[in-house]
Amino acid sequence: MKTRDWPIITGLWLLALVPSIAGSVRVAQLTGGVERTAANARFVDMPAPVLVHIVGAVLYAFLGALQFAPNFRRTHRRWHRVTGRVLVGCGLAVALSGLWMTTFYDLPGTDNAATNAARYVVGTFMLAAIILGLRAIRRRDFHAHRAWMMRAYAVAMAAGTQVFTSLPLIPLDVHDPDYAAWRSVALIGAWVLNLAVAEAIIRRSAPRRGRARSLEPDPRPAVS
Repeated sequence: MKTRDWPIITGLWLLALVPSIAGSVRVAQLTGGVERTAANARFVDMPAPVLVHIVGAVLYAFLGALQFAPNFRRTHRRWHRVTGRVLVGCGLAVALSGLWMTTFYDLPGTDNAATNAARYVVGTFMLAAIILGLRAIRRRDFHAHRAWMMRAYAVAMAAGTQVFTSLPLIPLDVHDPDYAAWRSVALIGAWVLNLAVAEAIIRRSAPRRGRARSLEPDPRPAVS
């Protein structure tokens, strides 16, 4: 693996680390038996969706980081293709389970309607991005494929960014009437920030029009 791939991979893995650890603890609790409380009742009563969501998200985060390392991708094309199929399944599982939980789990007191609405938008967007990415690779539009998959990955990785955007909430009382509103700002801000970074990278790596035209076949008949 080339040296310049490591900052990309390491940065994405570090971003995924905290939510992955928290998710792993949740999986251990649900599979090993945990006392039912008001805070975890929705997970204990219906554990399957959150288990699918956590396992899918951890695989999506750590394997997905390798897909965006350019040198690793070029030198391990078979890995990229095979892992890509696995990641599509993981991504769809993450988005669908997230939408399911948003719809059927009881809304915790620390969330509000704006947060729930944002989850519907993000989950639907992630589904659409993965599907559009698949359609793009079928027509061999590699830039569009990479762009849509990067957008899907960006919103999924917001779980890591939300750890940082939620730091200002630590001094606040969770029972404060305004806490849910501030938490909504922190969560939505992370999704917006990740998408903004992804769009900047996509635009910077877009093929130039002149270069794209030069790669197109000349429609004029050859002169014999």
